[in-house]
Formats: sequence, C-alpha cells, structure tokens
Amino acid sequence: MRVLLTGTTGMVGQGVLRECLNAPDVSEVVSLGRSPLNADHPKLRSIVVTDLFDLDGVGDGLAGIDACFFCLGVSSVGMSAETYERITYDLTLGVADALAARSPGATFVYVSGAGTSETSRQRWAQVKGRTERELLERFPQRGYMFRPGFIQPLHGIQPRSRFYRALMAGGGWLIPLVRRAAPRQVVTTEEVGRAMLTVARTNPPTHVVGNPEIAALARS
Repeated sequence: MRVLLTGTTGMVGQGVLRECLNAPDVSEVVSLGRSPLNADHPKLRSIVVTDLFDLDGVGDGLAGIDACFFCLGVSSVGMSAETYERITYDLTLGVADALAARSPGATFVYVSGAGTSETSRQRWAQVKGRTERELLERFPQRGYMFRPGFIQPLHGIQPRSRFYRALMAGGGWLIPLVRRAAPRQVVTTEEVGRAMLTVARTNPPTHVVGNPEIAALARS
C-alpha cells in the first residue's frame, strides 16, 4: 500500500506516520508539505510544495496512491473566517481533487473533529461539516471522516498546540484515569493511525467515525 500523508509534522500526523512506517503492508509513505521533513526512513518520501494550493508541479507524485490520510488542520482561534475557510475547505478539497485525478481508486481519510456539523452554531464546525460532505460526494465509497475527541499523544510525540502542551505538562497524569473512567472520550495517536490503516485495508461501511469507532477499528 502507498500512502499519501499531509500534516505530517503535527501531533496526529506524527502518530499516523509512525503506524504507517511500522505496518508491513505499507510500501511507501509520501509526505506532502511545504517544508522538508526532519526524518529519514527507507519507506518515507517527501514532496515539498511551497504553495499547497498549486499542485500542478507535483505531476506523477500523486499517482499510484492507495490511501490519503489528510491530517493537516488549523485552529480557528484568532483567525479570520475567510482564512480559516480557505485552509480548511479550499485546501482540503484542492488536494482531494488532485489526488482523485491521478489516483481515482484511492481511499481518502479526513481528520475532522468531534462536534463537526454544518448546522452547528460554531463557524469551525460548519466549515468542517461542509468539507466532510463534499469529500463524501467525491469519495462516496472510499471516503472516511474521522471525528476524534481528545487525542492522547504516545511514543514521545510532542503536540504543537499550546493548549495540548500545557495540558500534557500540567495534567497528563490524569489522562490514563480519564481513559479508564470514560474510554469513549479518549483515543491515542497510535489508535488513530491504526484505525486509518484498517479503513484503507477493509473499506468498512461506516464513513463517519468517532472515538468509539476509532478505538474499535484500531483493535481489528
């Protein structure tokens, strides 16, 4: 399996990359991003694009891809509505369209978030809800929308978000207790990566996936 990965340097992307590189049936991971990766692995190839809104120069780099794990995302806090929509909606669909043109049979897994809904009062949830809907229209059989809640980083992965870093520094010891008390509320970066690989391998019928489904897919 050849995997295209975006958001590779983020917390989720790091976890997904680790699971892909450890998976025997993944032959190559193609990381698409704006800067080179500080990582070296025989399975890993990096495509550096200064402008992710213009993928014409990528050419055959997106051909022969079996699954795209789209982990790129930004917080809407402190960001204008126009900029957030351009990154969350326009960029995601631009990558999806470029991939579909070159690898029409690929699975597309999009990391959205708990609470995503076009009918929400929250702007971010509306934008992500519309993005999800249009991705499912483009990939009706092989599109999967991941809506994790709290994600616990494992294996030395460092969150880039200041909120996550502060939480892990001050209350990270509480997470195992919360996980035991409310297992449906917490998943790990390892589980997210394994669940993505499972949907790429098996094409399950449920296309909107929350924390309980992520945990179940990771075990299967």
